[in-house]
Amino acid sequence: MENEQKNIEKINKDKFQEDLISWFKEEQRELPWRKDQDPYKVWVSEIMLQQTRVDTVIPYFNRFIDWFPTIDDLASANEDKVLKAWEGLGYYSRVRNLHAAVKEVKEKYNGQVPSTPKEISELKGVGPYTAGAILSIAYGKAEPAVDGNVMRVFSRILSIWEDIAKPSSRKVFEKAVRQLISHEEPSEFNQALMELGALICTPTSPSCLLCPVREHCQGFHEGVQKELPIKTKKTKQRNVQLATIILTDEQERILIHKRPNNGLLANLWEFPNVEVHQSMVVDRDQLVNLYRESFNMNIKVEKAIGQLNHIFSHLVWDMTIYVGTINSDYLPGSEWKYVSIEEIENYAFPVPYQKMFKLHQELKK
Repeated sequence: MENEQKNIEKINKDKFQEDLISWFKEEQRELPWRKDQDPYKVWVSEIMLQQTRVDTVIPYFNRFIDWFPTIDDLASANEDKVLKAWEGLGYYSRVRNLHAAVKEVKEKYNGQVPSTPKEISELKGVGPYTAGAILSIAYGKAEPAVDGNVMRVFSRILSIWEDIAKPSSRKVFEKAVRQLISHEEPSEFNQALMELGALICTPTSPSCLLCPVREHCQGFHEGVQKELPIKTKKTKQRNVQLATIILTDEQERILIHKRPNNGLLANLWEFPNVEVHQSMVVDRDQLVNLYRESFNMNIKVEKAIGQLNHIFSHLVWDMTIYVGTINSDYLPGSEWKYVSIEEIENYAFPVPYQKMFKLHQELKK
């Protein structure tokens, strides 16, 4: 901490703010959530941008705000529609937490996003970064908004050799941002840091010669900008083999299943699937037995139509896709449904199952 403090003191604070903010005002991208400073829109955009690229988020943000223009609209929407609006963005706990939190804002704060650190931080899914982003961007409060982007930028500017993968490191960076943030233009300052990390101070090969704050950057002057930030690797992903099947009944309806309301991809819909042992070579008879044992369903397997691979942060799904038939007498509980091809559009599926359905439809043509 002593070292970081010395490095902060080396910086001409006013000049640093001026160089950074004036660059942002000139070079900032036109993004839909920057059109106004509506706290609700800032909130939605920041939740969407977690672990997701800006270019990917733009169409989702526009659709989401089109479907749910206000906090009241989102608070009163049913979960299936909210999940459908998010379909394809991944990390679905983000939108479930957002949905729960806006209901609380509607009930507790009369639909107004709270403007104090204490109140906003108590909302579900609103961590220190999101709270800081909303408070600074929408409310003009000099609060730090420290994510991986900002930690990367500040690790280089202040030559900070803390491991940014460790949760404890965030405090070091929050303290640094607090000392350097502009109190006159905190919204522009925080957004400028985010923009700098996205466009110039990138994870590999930073464009130092284009950087508006290069003269303030101690990492650049020491020639260590490419060695920073320090970030330990995550643990290896686990591989899961799935045998998943599109089952149709006599009326050409497709059987779909709602996932449990907690855990991975909670409350999203999927096609029936079973996990198989990695060393197991699955034939049709074994598959029929697996589905009978797992779901008490009698199916007929026609053929395998392809393989899909889907990577999560902590695991990899290796999916073998089959097609088959089932008697429509099978309906054990509310988590299973038969739907027509047209009706399937109303249900939110994770990306691997969207790809699986697309493959199925292409092969039918």
